[in-house]
Amino acid sequence: MAEDLTKAALDYHRFPTPGKLEVSPTKNMVNQRDLALAYSPGVAAASLAIAENPQLAAEYTTRSNLVAVISNGTAVLGLGSIGALASKPVMEGKAVLFKKFAGVNAFDIEVDTLDVDRFVDAVSLLEPTFGGINLEDIKAPECFEVEKRLKAKMKIPVFHDDQHGTAICVAAAIRNGLRVAGKNLSDIKLVCSGAGAAAIACLNLLVEMGLKKENVTVNDRFGIIYKGRVEEMNPYNSAYAIETDARTLDDVMDGVDVFLGLSAPRVLKQEHVKKMAANPLILALANPEPEIRPELVYEVRTDAIVATGRSDYPNQVNNVLCFPFLFRGALDVGATEINEAMKIAVVEAIADLATKEASDVVVSAYGGSAFKFGRDYLIPKPFDPRLMTIIPPRVAKAAMETGVATRPIQDFEEYGRQLESFVFRSGMVMKPLFDLAKQNLKRVVFAEGESQRVINAVQILVDDKICKPILIGDPTSIEQNIKSYGLRLKVGEDVEIIDPRANPHYQKHKKTYYELMARSGVTPAYAKRVIASRNTALAGIMVRCGDADAMLCGVEGNYASHLRHLHDVIGVQQGLNDFAALTLLIMKKGTYFLTDTHVNIDPSPQQLADQTALAAQFIRGFGIEPKAALLSFSNFGSRESEQARKMRKALAILRDKHPELLVDGEMHADAALSQEIRDRLFPNSAFSGEANLLVCPTLEAANITYNMTKMLADGMPVGPILLGTNYPAHILTESTTVRGIVNMAAVASVDAQLHAKNQ
Repeated sequence: MAEDLTKAALDYHRFPTPGKLEVSPTKNMVNQRDLALAYSPGVAAASLAIAENPQLAAEYTTRSNLVAVISNGTAVLGLGSIGALASKPVMEGKAVLFKKFAGVNAFDIEVDTLDVDRFVDAVSLLEPTFGGINLEDIKAPECFEVEKRLKAKMKIPVFHDDQHGTAICVAAAIRNGLRVAGKNLSDIKLVCSGAGAAAIACLNLLVEMGLKKENVTVNDRFGIIYKGRVEEMNPYNSAYAIETDARTLDDVMDGVDVFLGLSAPRVLKQEHVKKMAANPLILALANPEPEIRPELVYEVRTDAIVATGRSDYPNQVNNVLCFPFLFRGALDVGATEINEAMKIAVVEAIADLATKEASDVVVSAYGGSAFKFGRDYLIPKPFDPRLMTIIPPRVAKAAMETGVATRPIQDFEEYGRQLESFVFRSGMVMKPLFDLAKQNLKRVVFAEGESQRVINAVQILVDDKICKPILIGDPTSIEQNIKSYGLRLKVGEDVEIIDPRANPHYQKHKKTYYELMARSGVTPAYAKRVIASRNTALAGIMVRCGDADAMLCGVEGNYASHLRHLHDVIGVQQGLNDFAALTLLIMKKGTYFLTDTHVNIDPSPQQLADQTALAAQFIRGFGIEPKAALLSFSNFGSRESEQARKMRKALAILRDKHPELLVDGEMHADAALSQEIRDRLFPNSAFSGEANLLVCPTLEAANITYNMTKMLADGMPVGPILLGTNYPAHILTESTTVRGIVNMAAVASVDAQLHAKNQ
């Protein structure tokens, strides 16, 4: 390992606190009552319930979402038998991956013994604590015996990831490699270099899926595994011993379709590759140095398809594609084991996912490169969020179909939404708007149609049938971007393009803009230039003329400049002084709406009342009853200042004009979010519980709050949502993600539906 990487890795593990894990409580423990419920005497109720019905442990404890990552340190990565204590950083890392990728809680446990009996006894006694066991970095052949005996003794999933996680990912890569090569698994000839735990598990799974055992040849450091060989043989590799006179890898490579390497660096030579069949599939998975480097393969075989275990080459075969999501599905149905059907379900899910275009999260994580199924993209990348939404349901169904699920899922549609909400966190909150948008597809025009983020978002919008997208921009650039990003959008069918320089409705749009702006000093010549060069103005005019139903802009450029164009072409609703911007923040603690985050610098009491009423109306579209708090540094009259009085006047206007609205103030933010604090200060508040609509006195306060909360509390923003427009229009920001664009397209679509209804 390079010296700078070594130092960085050590610093990463040491600072700011040693290690990579901590225990974080999921319940409050801030007073005597909390303590009484969490421990004595209240905890006795949960214990007695479980004693009477052990299945209730899944409801009253973390067991149903808790996995043990267990090793004795005898085969750690490429480091060998370094011992249980030295394996702890690796096991901690594995536990972090469980949590990061699938929301599975995991404890690392290092068992300091080389004795199989003692190891099995120690692990099997942990069954009451965990919902699953992930064995890790245990050397062969002991690992086979350990897993076999633990599976027999325990009624929870026991999974040796070095064996089966590798096997699942390898099988997915082979499945898709054969798709590209135009071959069938049942027909191929395969040579495997390596006969350890991972290699044998790969072969066993492939045979289960249809690979003919007689078409498999295995080679290890002693040569070909043949019947009668005595060197380093055991019951597991003996299953692949064949009748043959061949003794070396060179003897068996003629006409081979697949080379599977789980062995040692540089064992596969260019001469071997030359002998392989047409379109050979080579999985050189030794790490960090593979059995052969891809560039050496391509020097002698341009038709080869190559995968490695390294992240700096295409087609990385990485276990993180598998184990978090496999356990997610197994835990969610209370599976008693992970069987072959569940493993094959994961293989098929991973392989199928790779045939779809890579998501924006993947593109971002890998330097902006787009991925498209083929020779250089056989399996998904580890950061693909769809792994979470596709694999667990298939695992759960396989567990249920094979009779190993103790808590079968009743509603898979709801289960899918729960999984999606983990990935995007906006899934559950946005669902009502997505459902409405799908009922009546509206035409949404995107001002920055050439943007990578916009085009990736449009692919999702088309796939999910949320709207009919229109892109403004150069058609050649847009079509080239669609191709380079590996998307499936068909211009004219899935998406419409409007070229500002060849706009079929140019005369109408120019005339409309001029008529709107003629009394503001705009000449016909200037109107011509604006419609041909200002995409935001063109998008607004298209909506105004009925050539689109709603618009989105702002992914590129200054918010204020976009706002000026919308003032000109969209206009403020009659009776209002200005637009207002509402931002939705989805956090672990809950869902909150914040206004005005982007438009009014110092709103008047009337403007505050208007934006609160507009925001409340919008919030009801989510199926949420708004509870509005007018925020201030003053608490129910505790301080006198112009700003505090402004909030009191806004409250008076709201109570007069909107008596149905649950609103109170002026108040501190902590009082708004805590019933206990509010009762202590002002027990007669207009609403109970916590506020979900937080109205700030100034743009400065709202924008600072929004950005700080987004970063410090890991808030997921949706918006800004522009309120008070004459026509459906919204301005995004340059930091808006693809998922944010998708969310706002749904918002714009529903806006368009409501606008049409009102008209």
